[in-house]
Amino acid sequence: MKIVYSILGTFNFGGMERVLSNKANYLTKLGYEIIILTTDQKGRKPYFELDSRIKNIDLNINYTDDLSLSLPQKLLSYVNKQRKHYKALEKQLVDIKADVVISMFDNDASFLYKINDGSKKVLEIHFSRFKRLQYGRKGILKWIDKYRSLQDVRIAQKYDRFVVLTEEDKQYWGDLNNIQVIPNANSFSSEKVALLENKKVLAIGRFDYQKGFDNLIHSWKIINNKFPDWILNIYGHGSLKSMYEHLIIQLGLEDTVVIHDSTKDIQQVYLEHSILAMTSRYEGLPMVLLEGQVFGLPLVSYVCKCGPKDIISDGYNGYLVEEGDILPMADKLMILMKDEELRKRMGINSKLNSNNYSEDVIMKKWIALFDHLISQ
Repeated sequence: MKIVYSILGTFNFGGMERVLSNKANYLTKLGYEIIILTTDQKGRKPYFELDSRIKNIDLNINYTDDLSLSLPQKLLSYVNKQRKHYKALEKQLVDIKADVVISMFDNDASFLYKINDGSKKVLEIHFSRFKRLQYGRKGILKWIDKYRSLQDVRIAQKYDRFVVLTEEDKQYWGDLNNIQVIPNANSFSSEKVALLENKKVLAIGRFDYQKGFDNLIHSWKIINNKFPDWILNIYGHGSLKSMYEHLIIQLGLEDTVVIHDSTKDIQQVYLEHSILAMTSRYEGLPMVLLEGQVFGLPLVSYVCKCGPKDIISDGYNGYLVEEGDILPMADKLMILMKDEELRKRMGINSKLNSNNYSEDVIMKKWIALFDHLISQ
């Protein structure tokens, strides 16, 4: 079976890219032919290792070149690049003759289903139904986000199957007859678990508005007054790195909050920590929570849309905190920081819960979906 993934601009570091690389590698080992189409790769190698049999074709659209343009210029350029994208994608798909083509709900989502290449079309979203409304943008951009959010539902129903990550998110899309829930799988398997004895809290993600590390740093100011010997390590990359560094200095936390660049040795990082914290404003199904479970970390997370409620049972394998609440986040972290026995009990439960997201369990769902579509 030949599967095409038409993905976001560049196959680089990020949760979606890690998920896709794992899926592609898994399917390739089973004999599937996998092609990954990008739009903004610009010759860069994929961050995550791919099986040598997987093809990566870049369409050279380069949406990201427009980031510095004014809003009217961006709109005009976007329209032109959408036309170019449609033609380039259509040509590739007609040549490839895939059985299934999957959009990752990016710039191709509005037109992929229109391309008549004989393949079944799947739309896969890695964020929540309300992702566009949670950007926090103002003015005309806010109204553009509202319009596009309404369009998302109309687009989703055009596909042979629309895949969301959580039962929670499925409810927000209304009565779509093509919707299906398939969670992300664990990125890793590990027999090792963290000892949960180091006085270290871990956070991982892009340095952007979505991940809300500003809230976590403010929470740590409260924590530091009572637990000055604990360290918060934040791993990632992104445009807000310097802002976070200035905030850390402003709050006098230079000795207890450390910003780290992304690392490929993230498994060892998990093993060296005792608690995982997540302060996202929105998610799809947070890979960082799934990964933390694999290594037996207790989890403390904002109960944002969507994902944390599907993964964390409050008081069992971690704690859920109302989104944006800085003091309760600090309180829940401190409960775990002062009680090693509680950390270890929740860590055991995290490890047990991770079995529900094993790669074999989740990929069987994808294979069943492919088989069903082809048989129609």
